[in-house]
Amino acid sequence: MISEARARFRDLHRSGTFVLPNPFDAGSARLLQSLGAVAVATTSSGFAATLGRTDQTVTAEELIGHVRALAGAVSVPVAVDAERGYDDVAATVEALAEAGASGVSIEDYDPAADAIETVDEAAGRIAAAAEVCARHGMVLTGRSENHLYGVTDLDDTIVRLRAYAAAGAGCVYAPGLTDLGQIRRLVGAVGVPVNVLALHGGPSVSDLAGTGVRRVSTGGSLTWAAYGGMVAAATELLQRGTLTAHRGSPFSGSNDMLT
Repeated sequence: MISEARARFRDLHRSGTFVLPNPFDAGSARLLQSLGAVAVATTSSGFAATLGRTDQTVTAEELIGHVRALAGAVSVPVAVDAERGYDDVAATVEALAEAGASGVSIEDYDPAADAIETVDEAAGRIAAAAEVCARHGMVLTGRSENHLYGVTDLDDTIVRLRAYAAAGAGCVYAPGLTDLGQIRRLVGAVGVPVNVLALHGGPSVSDLAGTGVRRVSTGGSLTWAAYGGMVAAATELLQRGTLTAHRGSPFSGSNDMLT
């Protein structure tokens, strides 16, 4: 039941550190669950890639359908990268709740303006989402996109995340941070659980746990790993006529490699 999944997701944020991998479709979500993931979350860039598009081009209706498919495919909690929440944040979050989401994140970058929103503007969107999340028992994450868009001012990031927590976010996230000292400082300053994005060459999960990080997500990296494997195998096939990279389906007992 969705209420049980939401309760489990809330409990995961109470102590310790857990990995929140980001599948790009229902099949990858099921694979991650079979590998022991205790929860999964959508990735805006990864889902957009499955539609042959770039990030921030998915419609609210497409995202809602995607969430419904993932929530129907797995029994673990499903969290949602809802970007800015679209035009009507409360209505979007309500629809995501109905689709089976256990958590939602709202970010402060506006692609239409190609700019980070003001703190007050972004906090207002967080507050609109918070009312819906509280009613459904969902975890709301407030995101500062500073470090993805060239703003390296950690003080500003902390001010933003504190404001988002005050507006009702139960978790905060500043993707792009890799310095353990900065992460430790952020964790100590915001007063709510912190999510950190796992990056190539960045800190390990155990290192992040040592700073007090509660949650470690993967963003689009698993999508690019999967697509990279396909490109490598297809390149070999098209250029050399062999398919040695193909190892069959990862689904146990599947004959998908034969069809």
